[in-house]
Amino acid sequence: MSEGIEGIPQTAEQETKGTKEEKEAVAAQEAAGVEQTGVSGHAPRTQHADTHFENPLRDPRDRRLPRIAGPSGLVIFGVTGDLSRKKLMPAVYDLANRGLLPPGFSLVGFARRDWEDQDFAQVVHDAVREHARTPFREEVWQQLAEGMRFIPGDFDDDAAFEQLRSAVEELDASRGTSGNYAFYLSVPPKFFPKVVQQLKKHKLADAPEGSWRRAVIEKPFGHDLGSAEELNRIVHDVFDPEQVFRIDHYLGKETVQNLLALRFANQMFEPIWNRSYVDHVQITMAEDIGIGGRAGYYDGIGAARDVIQNHLLQLMALTAMEEPAAFDAASLLTEKLKVLKAVRLPQDLGQGTVRGQYAAAWQGGTKVRGYLEEDGIDQSSTTDTYAAVRLQVDNRRWAGVPFYLRTGKRLGRRVTEIAVVFQRAPHSPFDSTATEELGSNAIVIRVQPDEGMTVRFGSKVPGTSMEIRDVTMDFAYGESFTESSPEAYERLILDVLLGDANLFPRHQEVEESWKILDPIEQYWATHGRPAQYASGSWGPEEADEMLARDGRSWRRP
Repeated sequence: MSEGIEGIPQTAEQETKGTKEEKEAVAAQEAAGVEQTGVSGHAPRTQHADTHFENPLRDPRDRRLPRIAGPSGLVIFGVTGDLSRKKLMPAVYDLANRGLLPPGFSLVGFARRDWEDQDFAQVVHDAVREHARTPFREEVWQQLAEGMRFIPGDFDDDAAFEQLRSAVEELDASRGTSGNYAFYLSVPPKFFPKVVQQLKKHKLADAPEGSWRRAVIEKPFGHDLGSAEELNRIVHDVFDPEQVFRIDHYLGKETVQNLLALRFANQMFEPIWNRSYVDHVQITMAEDIGIGGRAGYYDGIGAARDVIQNHLLQLMALTAMEEPAAFDAASLLTEKLKVLKAVRLPQDLGQGTVRGQYAAAWQGGTKVRGYLEEDGIDQSSTTDTYAAVRLQVDNRRWAGVPFYLRTGKRLGRRVTEIAVVFQRAPHSPFDSTATEELGSNAIVIRVQPDEGMTVRFGSKVPGTSMEIRDVTMDFAYGESFTESSPEAYERLILDVLLGDANLFPRHQEVEESWKILDPIEQYWATHGRPAQYASGSWGPEEADEMLARDGRSWRRP
């Protein structure tokens, strides 16, 4: 390819200098799909699912145009649930509003409701109005609404699945979806096997030649190793492993992805990201709310299964892993699996793990109930609403560095962060009074709600005496970039439609995570009851004592 002005390839230069009509033609072709092309109103040109389409008008170095999904549709099972209403449907609208979905994109809802298509469209409309991140635009809504269909029925209703198949075929013809569909299982885990088996029975999982079908599964991925392996076996009997996308919405957050950029795109952090400089790592996910009306789901699962097994172990793997060979799903899986396989539990689980339940107290000026007083909770329940564990990564980089993971409900505030705490300076020329208020250096990645990063270090206090105190440098997404961060589900749904599995845990990671957590859960099942902690506090005293035995203390987020 010949080079143009300032190293721009000739095709890009010509497009830059082209007429308005030429630019609009390029934009129209981009909007019709990056991986597969087609113009709305005409049958798109189908390609084999394994063929990666390269736009001849776009240079790989040109970052002006985002990735846009090709002809496709999304089927949501359990479309009447909170997740679908508050997250999935608004995310679909936001993607359409940003021009990232094809003109013929279709949305099919499946649930036990006696609705018509227009009733479903109204539900989506109301959800979008209330929860969408981007402004409401009537023209975007109208185009999206034309591709909406609703299928009423139970998951064991063969007639409903036949109706679903007919709707998919009708949308192929009327909307040009090219047979490309993702099936989103926004349903309780007990229904996962039934739904995927029905998709197989009615040949919905079989993609036509040149098309694709994908399954999207929400956590939890089983409740222990055995159930996870059985679920994976059932799902993989219907869909190939590369067709299955397990959603961990934390991995869709910009800050989590920025952790990889922080480590591997900069020279200043990686040389000290190891046992020679790091004292310990704390990973916290705290919520300031109780279980609400989720007693039926939460009781018997608990904080460790709900959060540590997936979210926190994934964050730990990203924090501890070696540099991948490339930023693709296979390379990321390889490095994350190395970390998870190298995790070692405390020798004494009684000393290295803590579980708790929130108790009644005043929180935020309101008297709140304890966990055992919540509606639908048995007084004898031993389900944990707080869990903290100390783990080691048994490899050359991290030998001897503890990773402290904690999560809980009814804690001091809602926050998720990764804190890499460094060792103290090996020698201080200052007297002890000058540094008595100096803590340890730390890099804190704030995942939510104030996305960004803080670097903590010591600095001299202005004055005539030598006094050193902790100060911070902050990077915040909202202040550094003009574009607001998309919702995690926006990124993840778009990645599903594009077939990009970088941010989705694979079944090997799920099973390795259960191998870590299962011994802890088995120990807890036979040793006492959860410790009580006051709602609005930062957990039970036993968790503070666990770190105190190591000469450390929890960060106060």
